[in-house]
Amino acid sequence: MKRTSLHFAAAIIFFTACAALAQRPAGPSAEDSASPAEQVFKNIQVLKGTPANQIVPTMQFISNSLGVECEFCHVRGTFEKDDKKPKQTARQMIQMQVAINRDNFKGEREVTCFSCHRGAHDPVGVPIIAEGEPKRPEPEKTETAALPTAEEILSKYIQAVGGAAALEKINSRVEKGTINFGGQQFPIEVLAKAPNKRISLVHMPAGDNITAFNGHAGWVGSPGPRPPREMSEQENEAFGFDSTFYLPTELKKMFAQFRVRPAEKIGGHDVVQVIGANPGKAPMRLFFDKESGLLVRSIRYADTPLGRNPTQVDYADYRAESGVKIPYQWTVARPLGRFTIQVTELQQNVPVDDKKFEKPAAAAVAPAEQKPAGK
Repeated sequence: MKRTSLHFAAAIIFFTACAALAQRPAGPSAEDSASPAEQVFKNIQVLKGTPANQIVPTMQFISNSLGVECEFCHVRGTFEKDDKKPKQTARQMIQMQVAINRDNFKGEREVTCFSCHRGAHDPVGVPIIAEGEPKRPEPEKTETAALPTAEEILSKYIQAVGGAAALEKINSRVEKGTINFGGQQFPIEVLAKAPNKRISLVHMPAGDNITAFNGHAGWVGSPGPRPPREMSEQENEAFGFDSTFYLPTELKKMFAQFRVRPAEKIGGHDVVQVIGANPGKAPMRLFFDKESGLLVRSIRYADTPLGRNPTQVDYADYRAESGVKIPYQWTVARPLGRFTIQVTELQQNVPVDDKKFEKPAAAAVAPAEQKPAGK
């Protein structure tokens, strides 16, 4: 599928929703998102029993692993059809992956689509001859003992942005700027309110693409008759993190365990890596500038039945406003693309109505409305 405004809107909220979702205007509702996929989507075969809210991330993992869009396997407008051979092959590959992990790795997800495809729809079966002398892997550096503790790094981050007292004096923020995506540029507004409400509005020619989190749950809206859809559990986790207004002081409370590891330079600056982990969840990697103490990158992973979808966010152009340092630029990157938001105007402690973060009431969906399809 080409990158339409719907696909573009999904990117803005720091996670990608598969374009197959467009086949059902509202997407899986809060009531059916945890239901088996075959009860929500049409023509589910090998992913029967998978929660419906995992189908879209799973399709995205396949896209990321093969470097393809939805229409590589699916027929535009009728995703449930089996007219394309790649869709039949994809089903066989899913079964093969499950069997390999079941029979060889005690069911652990050691082998994924990406293990063989590496971003190409045709896996490479013959080793590639390097242009020059191949680089041999260097022994892992053991610098852990010389690194600061997670407590020291996170405390330095709080001080680097201005300190806890300065942070607490700010309760709202309104940012205006531009978003660059695929060579195109559009105006964007981001409204945030303590402790964890946020809404982004990208002003497109056809109308606004919206992503919002009301403090408990998120929703996505796009131009046209399609009603807003509620975020899945994983989407709520991702956008909930980005919506945390006092992130520097809240980070310590978000994870049950922290590990500190060395890391390569980012933007020419020495950094240190803090890995935050919670039981049963994918870890989050946080990179802090060794000198300034500021957060310069985060990498998070969304689990799917087939593998993990990574999202990287780089924070830059920090400026002091009302005693608090704020990134005026952030770049979100995923396997199939990236976008950059550049803030040009910023206001703090301005009134922001709580109603702005609430999902608008949706019109009733006609009984004949078809469900989307998966695999």
